Amino acid sequence: MNDAEWEDLRRDFPALAENVYLNTAAAGPTPRPVREAVLAFYRELEEGGDRSWDAWLERREQIRAEVAAFVGADDDEIAFVNNASEGMNVVADLLAEAGGVLTHELEFPTVTLPWVHRGAAVHFQPAIEGLVVPDLYTEAMAPRAATLLLSHVQFSNGCRQDLARFGALKGSRRFVVCASQSAGAFPIDVGRDRVDALACSGHKWLCAGYGAGFLFVGRSLWSQRAPRAVGWLSMQDPFRFDNRNVRLLSSARRFELGCPAFAGVFALGAALKYLQAMGIAAIAGRVLEINAYLVAKLHGKGFEVLSPQGEHQSGQTLVAVPEPERAVAFLAERGVMVTPKPEGVRVATHFFNNEADVDACVRGLLEYRSGGVF
Repeated sequence: MNDAEWEDLRRDFPALAENVYLNTAAAGPTPRPVREAVLAFYRELEEGGDRSWDAWLERREQIRAEVAAFVGADDDEIAFVNNASEGMNVVADLLAEAGGVLTHELEFPTVTLPWVHRGAAVHFQPAIEGLVVPDLYTEAMAPRAATLLLSHVQFSNGCRQDLARFGALKGSRRFVVCASQSAGAFPIDVGRDRVDALACSGHKWLCAGYGAGFLFVGRSLWSQRAPRAVGWLSMQDPFRFDNRNVRLLSSARRFELGCPAFAGVFALGAALKYLQAMGIAAIAGRVLEINAYLVAKLHGKGFEVLSPQGEHQSGQTLVAVPEPERAVAFLAERGVMVTPKPEGVRVATHFFNNEADVDACVRGLLEYRSGGVF
């Protein structure tokens, strides 16, 4: 896609009309097709109650197949969840009793706390100059564990991992990934990268809104262990209404407990269709291009960039500034939306952002600095 085509896509995001939105790492704005898909569902519900139940179920399965293709999985390995926290709890229920977990100190609590809560021994490896170093996770070097656990892209500083490297060194351990900060911005292939389970929220880089997450659980995992929580739609032939026998579905749908949250599923389907029309490889290239422009501008103006570059670069850039909360409020007054972090502000550049957005952000930071704060 050329620059003019990327600019045309901005019209699909009403949020960009009034703000310089550089906050996708917190929540991505939804494009118009997502709203249209959700409104269409509620219109059907408003006009016909559950008359379209069978059609909705069929649509859900079509979207399940699309999600599976999006991450390189099979249809029966995908379950719909509200967010990554829900998905990670499902995985922790399956694996926490198998042994310890190996992760690192940069991780988001959604990834680690479900395991801590279940009493698993969680070993936190140090970050080396902001990087997650694969050599610290080999079976020879790392504490003994049954599961490797990490985010594809770190929320804290945007460090992007090569999942294939971790998959290659996992050995006898399970490999569990959170993709909330990468799905929608970078390609994912769970088969190629030997990922056993992956949880993802839809409200960030997928631009699908809240309540539109998904969970991949490899067949070798879900077929060996029963879920802790079940519901009537987790069962085979649920309309027999058998309330005495547990006959679990032979797929990851066993993790979907009751009536589907159709609106979130349809929002996710519309977002995926929108992203796939551009191509995830093209989106990744665009994300990195705009992010590189941002980093160059920041360096050129004397700002310290705390996010890793090179192979670890993502769409997130952590910029060192004092009093981050004050800096974010200062930028917000000028229509620039970013996130405060303890070390500074996090700027997130997605495919719909452009050089003008970056320029506005850097101008705001320069104003903040010239005010004598630093």
